[in-house]
Amino acid sequence: MPRTSPSVAMDALLSGNRRFVSGTPEHPNQDAARRTELAPGQEPFAVILGCSDSRLAAEIIFDQGLGDLFVVRTAGHVIGPEVLGSVEYATSVLGARLVVVLGHDSCGAVAAARAAVEDGFAAGGFVRDVVERVTPSILAARTAGLTADNDIIDEHIGHTVDHLLDRSRLLAEQVKAGEVAIAGLGYALAEGNARVVTTRGDVQQEALAP
Repeated sequence: MPRTSPSVAMDALLSGNRRFVSGTPEHPNQDAARRTELAPGQEPFAVILGCSDSRLAAEIIFDQGLGDLFVVRTAGHVIGPEVLGSVEYATSVLGARLVVVLGHDSCGAVAAARAAVEDGFAAGGFVRDVVERVTPSILAARTAGLTADNDIIDEHIGHTVDHLLDRSRLLAEQVKAGEVAIAGLGYALAEGNARVVTTRGDVQQEALAP
């Protein structure tokens, strides 16, 4: 699905997720012919900036295959220069039209940051860096009076979406021009469904329908 629109890309992801949830995945683009076809180059239709959690494998939960998704994963989907460069490469060079921030319930990075804020828990090593990058989301949630785990997760997903636009002038310009959209999705580990938390840019409403 190369060079598609953000809305068509979103529809493809959510349709694939519905197949995954219902137990009727198609497992597209996963054969030898597809492997050969992609050898000269790639044109993924979406970028997935997701948490590194082992239960959050994007190609599986969205029922996609080789060459469909450009996947960047960090604990708590935190953003650094390498992440920003990877996302910008996917949209500006490879032609991806949709950027998805994929968070999930029971996120360890969010739980650790919440413990740091509420209980003074201090993580060691470079885990502390991850926790510190999630902490602004926890503080924003507290300011908004949010206490439920899922509400705090949603706050962090939205914060990451805004952070992408704040940090990357290229992404901000692409979204403003209607070339790219950014969406925050929340994934439920037990049920397997991905729901739309927030969007930035031109994503038609029919693409967001359950």
